[in-house]
Amino acid sequence: MLTVIAVGGAIGATGRYLVGLAWPGPLSTLLINIVGCGLIGILMVLVTDVLTQQRLVRPFLGTGVLGGFTTFSTYALDIQQLVTRGHAGQALLYLAATIVGALLAVRTTVTATRALISWRSR
Repeated sequence: MLTVIAVGGAIGATGRYLVGLAWPGPLSTLLINIVGCGLIGILMVLVTDVLTQQRLVRPFLGTGVLGGFTTFSTYALDIQQLVTRGHAGQALLYLAATIVGALLAVRTTVTATRALISWRSR
């Protein structure tokens, strides 16, 4: 199990690193976290409703890949740096946008995935 999580984490962290190289700064962290949370929403529906017999999918993709891809520690550091540089308003906007965006992404993808599964099973 630890090997599966570690391999997934390495894949996810590499993806996050590459996105950060291509688009450095808080915007890439915001997008990484929102996209990652949306993918977590899809994954959770799939592992609970469709892939119930695949015991390594959730640890590999959820804890490993998506846990390594999303980066709430960088998010916290970005906020601290914005405040330190005198951009408290931007820090508050970034703080709120990340939380609201992440929660909306999960809710939207869970709802859409369940609807798609329901539609396909008719």
